[in-house]
Amino acid sequence: MNTFRTAYIYVRDSFAGLLSETDEGYIFTYDPAYLSAPNASAVSLTMPLSEKPYVSKTLFPFFDGLVPEGWLLEVVSRNWKLDPQDRFGLLLVACRDGIGNVSVYDKPRSEVTE
Repeated sequence: MNTFRTAYIYVRDSFAGLLSETDEGYIFTYDPAYLSAPNASAVSLTMPLSEKPYVSKTLFPFFDGLVPEGWLLEVVSRNWKLDPQDRFGLLLVACRDGIGNVSVYDKPRSEVTE
């Protein structure tokens, strides 16, 4: 299985796991260190804490729901020159500082320069 792009998922500023786009769909895997943390909480109710990876042919609804809609989607698509149908690409560029406790980065936060 080939991985095309990877998203680093953070919950309340703690690295929670990796979301990968592959040639077969999408995989979300919780980080083992995060799972053993006493304050670990699930990314969403539909993806409870688990050592087993979540696999889907389509982008998981929770992550797809983080992507902007309407006029904001148009702005993001135009500014980053992304196809509005590229939901994973939009997730990577538009969901760093999303509403709620989940953040999405295209690389580990320690490597992100603001």
